[in-house]
Amino acid sequence: MARTKSPRGQFAARALKKKRQRFRWSDKNYKRRTLKIKKKTDPLQGACMAEGIVLEKVGIESKQPNSAIRKCVRVQLRKNGKQVSAFLPGDSALTFVEEHDAVTVVGIGGAMGGAIGDLPGVRWKVIKVNGVSLDAMIQGKKERAIR
Repeated sequence: MARTKSPRGQFAARALKKKRQRFRWSDKNYKRRTLKIKKKTDPLQGACMAEGIVLEKVGIESKQPNSAIRKCVRVQLRKNGKQVSAFLPGDSALTFVEEHDAVTVVGIGGAMGGAIGDLPGVRWKVIKVNGVSLDAMIQGKKERAIR
């Protein structure tokens, strides 16, 4: 009678369970989820938003076939010192942001937490400047707060 490598019989449950657990580590998604790889590599460390200081204003060229300079800022996060590029949504948003301002950044909403549209490498967007909503400032509902 040919022997199989898989344990069989009445008392094989523990061995089968152990073998299945070992094989799960070859699954990429299981490994990333169990070792919390995404949380470790994410600049926001799993949080939905983070605060940071504006280091500089930058213009990022959009990808083909579009032709534009998208207004972004380089932000150093307060929680871990990592630097990220954040998009400034809306017309004339750049006028409300100065260097050394405190800004709040959130994910831009791309697929799997990535960049969106024609913005290469920009995964975050600014929603607040010095504690005041950027959207409200653009619409003229609120004044820019002075730090």
